[in-house]
Amino acid sequence: MLVVFGLVFFTGDREPKPKLGIDLQGGTSVVLQAVTPDGKAPDGDKMEQARDIINKRVNGLGVSGSEVKISGRNLIITVPGSDGDQARTLGQTAQLKVRPVLGSQPAAAVNTPAPDLTDPAAAKKAIDEARATRQATDPAAQKKAIESLNCNNPSDPLAGNDDPAKPLITCDRPEERKKDQPRTVYTLGPAIIDGQSIKNASSGIPQNQVQYVVTLEFTGEASKVWADFTSKNVGKQAAFVLDSQVITAPNINGPITGGQTQITGDFNQQTAGDLAGVLKYGSLPLSFKPGTAQTVSATLGFESLKAGLIAGAIGLFLVLIYALAYYRALGVLVALSLALSIALLYGLLVLLGRWIGYSLDLAGIAGVIIGIGMTADSFVVYFERIKDEIREGRSFRSAVPRGWASARRTIWTGNAVSLLSAVVLYVLAVGGVQGFAFTLGLSTILDIVIVFLVTHPLVYFSSKTDFFAKPSMNGLGAVAAIGRERKRAAATTGEETA
Repeated sequence: MLVVFGLVFFTGDREPKPKLGIDLQGGTSVVLQAVTPDGKAPDGDKMEQARDIINKRVNGLGVSGSEVKISGRNLIITVPGSDGDQARTLGQTAQLKVRPVLGSQPAAAVNTPAPDLTDPAAAKKAIDEARATRQATDPAAQKKAIESLNCNNPSDPLAGNDDPAKPLITCDRPEERKKDQPRTVYTLGPAIIDGQSIKNASSGIPQNQVQYVVTLEFTGEASKVWADFTSKNVGKQAAFVLDSQVITAPNINGPITGGQTQITGDFNQQTAGDLAGVLKYGSLPLSFKPGTAQTVSATLGFESLKAGLIAGAIGLFLVLIYALAYYRALGVLVALSLALSIALLYGLLVLLGRWIGYSLDLAGIAGVIIGIGMTADSFVVYFERIKDEIREGRSFRSAVPRGWASARRTIWTGNAVSLLSAVVLYVLAVGGVQGFAFTLGLSTILDIVIVFLVTHPLVYFSSKTDFFAKPSMNGLGAVAAIGRERKRAAATTGEETA
């Protein structure tokens, strides 16, 4: 409990609120328009492939509540919240290439107008011209391209369209420099490694460091190429180029073996995670021009959320009233266990929203309510097994361990079935059903933890006290009377037999 809420209040944005889905708080929609080198309409299969890749980027675990749809030559991305930049980032072609740095210099102050990439014919012309000038092999042409390149243009026709076998004149990404630093123009050699050679990508803060990095794991062949390149180019620079812009160009301090390397930059947790995500799930088969972000209204809204929470609170209140009326003081232990379960579940939902982008929607709330109901059901199973033992004539103190030995098998079985159902739903379903399955599975796991590590120890130690041993306090007076009657009947039968 302390660990969970310590993470809630002292890590990330420190906001103790779960991330809500589009149906409850609305979201942001961004239209990405496909741009092809020949200016023709994009291939339908490539659009489907692009949609699947972007969906994995934004919704890799199926619980972020985001949507990706195809509309003609456009992809429409809708994400929860108001972060339009996140949706635009998802549309990066994410073609990563590693190129040797042949030279670099501050960008010239030029005002070349941005190319029009919305018109197919104009886009094709801009791409062809950029390839002819910025990927020329002639030094004089390269010098001219460096002097005329406007690094402040918001769109780059070569983004995802450059030829990896040729040199490249390009800029650093504006995100990777501080505001007071000038842009840099790089002259890069042909690519030695491309994004297809990435086996895995992850983000984090390495040990003994304070800055987020993106760690890349190369395939076997690329690992050999990288080790050979770094061995032969110690003291030189290698540029990591994403969509034709330089992310970082570190100096090579020595041979890098083992198949892993790190991309450094001015990353925070969000930007490092986004970059790792787009690299991990592969590059897009098409280039996209991002449009403006638009706010999407909640489909259900706050009133639906309020109604769902009220329904859950009423159900929980009725369960507690039943427990207190039927089990009396033992009902207090039920209330404590349920309160702890709900608090832990809430804290975990907050953390999961930060860590994996989980968005709580109405289906997820339904899964939470059902999961809490199953937790209460586990208490009933436990207490009824205790009552069975007391009916056999045992005291409350001796009935607790015997009842637990019988109840835990039933609790294990019931929760295993529930967890299996949640896993099957999560794997086979999509959309809101995945959110329902996720919270149901999480609630089921918490049920096992709470019953085994909290409820049973509380009941066990309570059975050692005189207060809880009183039938008037534990609500077991009637079954205790039945147990005494059975013991007297058994004793009488024994005397008559003797």
